Amino acid sequence: MPQTPLRQMSIKHGGDLVTTTYTSYRLISQDLTKSLERVAAKPDVKLETEYYLSKIGDIKSIDDFMADSRLYNYALKAHGLEDMAYAKAFIRKVLTEGVDDKEAFANKLADSRYGDLVKSLNFATHGAAATSFDRATKGVVDKYTRQTLEQDAGNDNNGVRLALYFERTASTIKSGLDILADDALIQVVRTTLQMPAETIATDIDKQAAYLDRVLNIADFKDPEKVGKFLERFTAMWEMENPSDNYDPLAVFGGSSGHGISTDLLLSINNLKLGGS
Repeated sequence: MPQTPLRQMSIKHGGDLVTTTYTSYRLISQDLTKSLERVAAKPDVKLETEYYLSKIGDIKSIDDFMADSRLYNYALKAHGLEDMAYAKAFIRKVLTEGVDDKEAFANKLADSRYGDLVKSLNFATHGAAATSFDRATKGVVDKYTRQTLEQDAGNDNNGVRLALYFERTASTIKSGLDILADDALIQVVRTTLQMPAETIATDIDKQAAYLDRVLNIADFKDPEKVGKFLERFTAMWEMENPSDNYDPLAVFGGSSGHGISTDLLLSINNLKLGGS
């Protein structure tokens, strides 16, 4: 792999100053607390958050939750599921079955976002008390703010959004399969490793074995090593997607940050007859 300067600064393009992917990412990441505070103070974010916090304590059931579209949409966006808001029968099934049983619907889905939604609003286990826990109030608000931060970053440069997402989720990666199951994670890894097309086209188990071989997955639990990995990613991203020429939604395929797999769409379609 050719040597690439990792620490990028702003560059000149046509007489204008263009902030590179790495610089933009670091400006947000190096003082994440202030970055999140700025997002939380935005009028639209503040308004929706105030509404959520004022109403969520009154929600005692899944029916109550799904009947209030603002609460429902806020919670789904907080968990990166904004593009799934229309699939109410699917979300209802996720919430109804919970996560305690290994055979529960959410536990059978490769996408961990659904299990995270259940853990935040665990009506299946706690019933009417589900919204009294900190994870249902401050926890959801924190997730919403972080999601909004990443989406805002992606409006300018999707490489920055990918880097922030990877930074947030890296510690949860346990194997190559976990990476392959997440469109954003695998985009970061493929870009960083410059994976050849023939590797991408191979059987998924072979791809997972390749990732397990070339990556030290344990490194992703070390913030410093994740930072180094993202330096390489942002350098590679900048080479492939110059800062003045990219499609912000090309990878994420919409506002939430994740594409929808074929098997998931089939599951949704099968649930539509029982939808609300």
